[in-house]
Amino acid sequence: MDQKLSKWKLGVERFRQDPAPDYREMVRLVEEMAASDEVTLRQAAIQALPSLRNAAVRKAERIARGIARRRLGLVHDALHALTIPRFGKRSVVPKVLTPEERYRQMLGLPFGRRLAATEIHHAYKQTAKNLHPDGGGNVQAFCDLAKARDALMKHP
Repeated sequence: MDQKLSKWKLGVERFRQDPAPDYREMVRLVEEMAASDEVTLRQAAIQALPSLRNAAVRKAERIARGIARRRLGLVHDALHALTIPRFGKRSVVPKVLTPEERYRQMLGLPFGRRLAATEIHHAYKQTAKNLHPDGGGNVQAFCDLAKARDALMKHP
């Protein structure tokens, strides 16, 4: 799929730089993109196709060709977003939390250090204010919070 995206992007860039481009060839290329699995690219291609077809007519007006070029700009932007290199930890699978880490996260407590019972109780009270059913919270979330407090109190 990456090779196809790169090929399409190169084709669109060549078309945009050409002073007398072949609109029929671009219609064919954008029709391929309209069948893509990428949702944003497919939507941009579908929106650009009518304008490109109007511009591909032998005696198309300059205005129609300008509109087609602007619509093709949207396709180019979608292709660029899909082919730009991704840096950092965006593609890293998130770490699966242990039950204790999940409980600490629910209460907003730090990981990796021993907790005092008063610290756990204080964090529970602060979080419970927002999650209590009488305060507009969810019953299940409040029960899960109490379970987290109990589990952390047993194994601080």
